[in-house]
Amino acid sequence: MKKLPTLALLLGSLLLVACSTTKPETSRPQAWLKPGTLVTLPAPGISPAITQQQLLSAQVKGKTQSLMVLLHADQQKIMLAGLSPLGIRLFRLTYDAAGIKTEQSITLPELPPASQVLADIMLSYWPLKAWQPQLPPGWTLKDIASRRELRDEQGELIETIHYLMRDASRQPVSVQHHRFGYLISIQHLDR
Repeated sequence: MKKLPTLALLLGSLLLVACSTTKPETSRPQAWLKPGTLVTLPAPGISPAITQQQLLSAQVKGKTQSLMVLLHADQQKIMLAGLSPLGIRLFRLTYDAAGIKTEQSITLPELPPASQVLADIMLSYWPLKAWQPQLPPGWTLKDIASRRELRDEQGELIETIHYLMRDASRQPVSVQHHRFGYLISIQHLDR
């Protein structure tokens, strides 16, 4: 597999492969944890519900780009909308029992699949028990103080998510994917 585009969450706009189309997928989505390792994402439901407005800034190869993201996840579905810094809607994604549906507003080059964006969101917010049965044999996902670490079967650190406590809940503030080479900083705008 080619190296995935490295803007993940920030470039959720990378979901925009076609102009103004809706494309449903009926099976549970899969995403790459590292080159050669594909995983099926957990079910979309989460409780308590999450509603976030975030400004994501991604650093990749010395460049920084920003994207506004509106995230809502509840017991039935995940809805994610991406806006340009000027407020122009770029995409909307829904993941529910029927699979992933994307509504794309703009064509942008080198876009990662919707499931790749969802993987980082779900790794950040979903409980460990939702992820454990989905991980390949020997892989671990652990909460250690104010961070979450994803390690492969050799113990190599694949992804690190850092958190801060806000209003008695843990909020992700950065996602670093060590194998795909990106760092996403998350600023919560709804506080």
